[in-house]
Amino acid sequence: MGSPVYIQIHDEIHEAIDAGRWVPGDRIPAERELAEQFSVSRMTLRQAIMLLVDEGVLERRVGSGTFVSEQKVQEHLNGITSFTDLMADAGKQATSKTVSFHVGRATNSEQEQLQLSSDARVLRMERVRYGDDEPIAFEVAAIPESLIEGLSRNDLTASLYRTLAEERGLKIGRAQQVVTAAAVNERISEYLAIKRGDPVLILRQITYDAKGTPFEYVQTQYVGSRFEFYMEKS
Repeated sequence: MGSPVYIQIHDEIHEAIDAGRWVPGDRIPAERELAEQFSVSRMTLRQAIMLLVDEGVLERRVGSGTFVSEQKVQEHLNGITSFTDLMADAGKQATSKTVSFHVGRATNSEQEQLQLSSDARVLRMERVRYGDDEPIAFEVAAIPESLIEGLSRNDLTASLYRTLAEERGLKIGRAQQVVTAAAVNERISEYLAIKRGDPVLILRQITYDAKGTPFEYVQTQYVGSRFEFYMEKS
């Protein structure tokens, strides 16, 4: 099964940026122009652009267009905690709703972050995460197909870390985390029950096993008014 068209466009734009065709701060062509260039509808083109925005590769500026993102200052966060545990610590019941669950070719970003070959496949799942039935976050996780073969969808969507630990003997090691602020797009705003343009905190995380092999690349958009990150420095 080939990758969806918007994923193919995502990869081509990403490759153009990597090759220096557009550099940080550059404004990319308008959606209409790019849609004509790729011979697709503007809706399909917009899906590719929004995926790049969610990944932090591009950024939208109201009234100005879409630009290649500038390098941002990064803040180190300590610890790896599942969403279920986070909600339990807050005295809330964690639940999830699976929006999509699909195995397909890894995007350029997923190949890079998970150290995969160009023909590797990943499980890509989108979930809305709730605390006491209130939407807290929208999560997109990518896991190498080789790691989840034979595991049930219910187990993977209910508690990914616990399932991998129990069924694959996986021991979690460290994680690299980057947090940025953004305005939520229309599609995600509907899942989070907020307005388009409302603030969200985006956490991009690469999780490694105890041997130092990356096994998960996840991008989570947290509702700014319902979630905050806490950091402690010694």
